[in-house]
Amino acid sequence: MSKRVLVILGHPCTDSFCSALADSYIEAAVAAGHDVRVVRLGALRFDPVLREGYKQIQALEPDLLDAQADITWAEHMVWVYPIWWGGIPALLKGFLDRILLPGFAFQYRKGKAFPDKLLKGRSAHLLVTMDTPPWYYKWIYRMPGLHQMRKTTLAFCGIKPLATLTFGPILDSTGKQRDIWLQQARTLATR
Repeated sequence: MSKRVLVILGHPCTDSFCSALADSYIEAAVAAGHDVRVVRLGALRFDPVLREGYKQIQALEPDLLDAQADITWAEHMVWVYPIWWGGIPALLKGFLDRILLPGFAFQYRKGKAFPDKLLKGRSAHLLVTMDTPPWYYKWIYRMPGLHQMRKTTLAFCGIKPLATLTFGPILDSTGKQRDIWLQQARTLATR
């Protein structure tokens, strides 16, 4: 069954391995008959700082308005990003801060402890690179950058994470290993 798929590249560089993963996923998803849109954060023009928190409305730049429209359009999202310092890159965090706003992604109601999840009905895949061995990131660091995205960001807004692939360590990985990882991204795109 064909889906509307939005791929969001959270790495600022277009020549990164994250970019190659995103491109592999996109290629396979299109070949599988899905309608695909792409948001490359490094190409957007926006202020990543939510200057006044939620106390004052900060007008969204045109690129962020377009990104919100793409999220509204999407049935499934693919978040491709590296783990830096145990978490998501600053550019991705700023993007999330600016677009996942009350009234768009969630809405608190008087008398309720938890907000309404306004992006319900959408699913997500996460493709995450790191220089730390994934087993070490899982068992020693306890995966803060994955929990942040899956639980306290996506699920908070109603987006259901379906699968997470971690790739690493990227540092010193061989071409053969990277080819295997790219194939894993392609395979996930065809599910």
